[in-house]
Amino acid sequence: MGTVEVIKGGLLTTVQDLGRYGHQASGMPVAGAMDTFSLQAANLLVGNNPGDGALEITLAGPRLRFLSPGVIAITGADLSPTLDGEPLSMWVNCPVGRGSILAFGTPRSGCRSYLAVSGGWAVEPVLGSRSTYLRGQLGGFQGRALKEGDQLQFHPGKRIDQLGTRQLCPDAIPVYSRQVTVRAILGPQEDFFAKDAIETFFSKTYRVSALSDRMGYRLEGPRLNRQTDKEMISDATTLGAVQVPPDGQPIVLMADRQTTGGYPKIVTVITADVPLLAQAKMGDTVQFIPCDIPKAHSILRQQRDILRNGIVNGACHSVEVF
Repeated sequence: MGTVEVIKGGLLTTVQDLGRYGHQASGMPVAGAMDTFSLQAANLLVGNNPGDGALEITLAGPRLRFLSPGVIAITGADLSPTLDGEPLSMWVNCPVGRGSILAFGTPRSGCRSYLAVSGGWAVEPVLGSRSTYLRGQLGGFQGRALKEGDQLQFHPGKRIDQLGTRQLCPDAIPVYSRQVTVRAILGPQEDFFAKDAIETFFSKTYRVSALSDRMGYRLEGPRLNRQTDKEMISDATTLGAVQVPPDGQPIVLMADRQTTGGYPKIVTVITADVPLLAQAKMGDTVQFIPCDIPKAHSILRQQRDILRNGIVNGACHSVEVF
């Protein structure tokens, strides 16, 4: 086993994978990575399975000392990573030596970085997932965020000479803007809203509130009026669903969302665009544009093709990753 010592935990650094599915009927949230595209890319760059656990690093990153050599990759937000004081390239794998220190600095773009290590982080699955669910204090590393003094182990992985230099094609790397545009499918409770509310939702911009977190993004902007005062029976929630409470300010449900909810949902953000929204931070603006289900499926297939074919070696030849 390899070991990493946590010198500084950062603002919020947790182990996440693709989520804890199959237990929502029992009230257990899915959790998992907010930006699943970046998590999968990081794992593929170091030769892991795409859904393996990685560290999700939020805004202010940790300071980590590698007590064992390994191969790492950092994807997602650019939080100015350095290795032994030197700038570290992102979206590419990199060897780290025994005693090396990985640190993060000023956020340049995005909100969440993902750190994968070849072999994968050695945390035990809970209900089939290594994801940390903070409110339930389970999964990941002792059910909590990393803190000073922790020692996190990783399984033996491949060396850089076995993997070769892997990178994501530059034209496949997402661009994170302070003005986020995401596509959304109308419903499932659009009939609760007046026609002008739906027109407003798709024509105006909203701002990410300071009250946003992994459970949901609270947005501030034009009020969305209902055309009925009737209450709905609580039903299942899904990733990217946009609930509208009585104050008319939308809430986008994210990774740690509750399993059921009683507020009507005006739209659902398409799966392929949730990772872009997950990189938004307080004060960023969000614009929603309409999409239909066939188009959403097509976009998701394209995104999966990027992960399948976009990982290349130093000579820009595709690497077989699935």
